[in-house]
Amino acid sequence: MSPRIADSVRERIEQMIVTGEFADGERLDEVKLAEQFGVSRTPLREAFQSLAASGLLTLEARRGAFIRHPDFVELVEMFEVMAEIEAMCGFRAARRVTQDQMVAIGLTIDACEAAIAMGDFDEYYRENEKFHHLLYDASGNRFLAREAARLHKRLKPYRRMQLRTSGRMPQSMREHRTVYAALQRGDPKATALALRLHVAIQGERFNDLMVSYRQMASLKTG
Repeated sequence: MSPRIADSVRERIEQMIVTGEFADGERLDEVKLAEQFGVSRTPLREAFQSLAASGLLTLEARRGAFIRHPDFVELVEMFEVMAEIEAMCGFRAARRVTQDQMVAIGLTIDACEAAIAMGDFDEYYRENEKFHHLLYDASGNRFLAREAARLHKRLKPYRRMQLRTSGRMPQSMREHRTVYAALQRGDPKATALALRLHVAIQGERFNDLMVSYRQMASLKTG
């Protein structure tokens, strides 16, 4: 079974959760979802495991998978911490990044540009994710890199969704170039600041997106 099938299923369910198509605490129907997505229950269960790891589902033995919506305050707090952790990674990366790592980071920027040109949101996010993980590794601090990756995984659904707001992908691309330029100069403070602002803007854009979804939902039910 191709892992990309499970990834695709996870992304579809992820989007349904963060846009409010499932109620908090709702039990997911495996049979119904498998039929809806045209897949077997194996990739579906694999997707459930991944979503549980990111905090969007709770898995209960012999009962199934249940939706867990983090509250607004929790999301704000997670983005605040993520901004500071990424800033710490950037500060250290500017002092410790290797030439090979710089080349790899530069390649993700080129790939993101190509994804924007094709209008490929999913490919942009995949390359964007590589960009951030390469920065974590470039910090030269394995514990910090692991903690950054762990929180990144928790926020992944929301980081993906904020890219759907109008004009966000090109803006995100400009922010990546600012980070890369600071890395090239070997400027720890500028790299840290650029990453802190980058993640803070992600949180703001996600909040904007959620407001628009709630407004659309109220119009449908009004």
